[in-house]
Amino acid sequence: MRPPFDCADPVTRDRGLSAAHNAIKRGEVVVLPTDTVYGIGADAFNPAAVKRLLEAKGRGREMPPPVLVPETRTIDGLASSIPFAVRELIDAFWPGALTIVCRAQPSLTWDLGETNGTVALRMPLHPVALELLARTGPMAVSSANTTGRPAATLVQEAVEQLGESVRVYLDSGASPEGAPSTIVDASDGPLRILRLGAISEAELKAAVPDGWAEPDRPADAAPVAPEAPEAPGAAAAPEPGTAPPTSG
Repeated sequence: MRPPFDCADPVTRDRGLSAAHNAIKRGEVVVLPTDTVYGIGADAFNPAAVKRLLEAKGRGREMPPPVLVPETRTIDGLASSIPFAVRELIDAFWPGALTIVCRAQPSLTWDLGETNGTVALRMPLHPVALELLARTGPMAVSSANTTGRPAATLVQEAVEQLGESVRVYLDSGASPEGAPSTIVDASDGPLRILRLGAISEAELKAAVPDGWAEPDRPADAAPVAPEAPEAPGAAAAPEPGTAPPTSG
């Protein structure tokens, strides 16, 4: 197995990004750094590649991965019926640790799994991730770990869990946040917080004061523990990209 590419070195970083881009084009999976935790990624529009991603993690189609995007305007090609409140959240928190579950564009020819017509979208605040996404376009990205184990915050943790199932590993040191993204469901009716992570409820509601569903937990409840997530920008249970969950 090829050792991880050290993205702290500009030359090695460019070689690593080129290798990762080529691997994605071939339908293989790669590990990339994000601003939350390390992710395992594949071409979102290649069903066989998404299947390899899920198999590497030990998952089935009932747990589809979220999609990371290179820029905010990409959401218009992937999501439909985008409420104004979602635009406000994007303006406030993208790029950053906020995942938004939306209705997917019905015309998209992709297969992320059993999504029930939704997609979880995020634009990460990480230069290596954004540079790779600029080359590849939207990527299906789940946390770089096998299901049931903590998400990797160092590339070596991802190597130990995923091994040969990943073609290219990009190493950018420790994850800046080391915590999951916060998830908001905007797919049906009022906005709902599915999981609190790096962005607090107070921050969300300061940016968008209105349009929220009544909480089904106390407002001061503790956030979900960082080890709970199964994706950099996805809910632990159920997974974003499915129909809106009944609990966060």
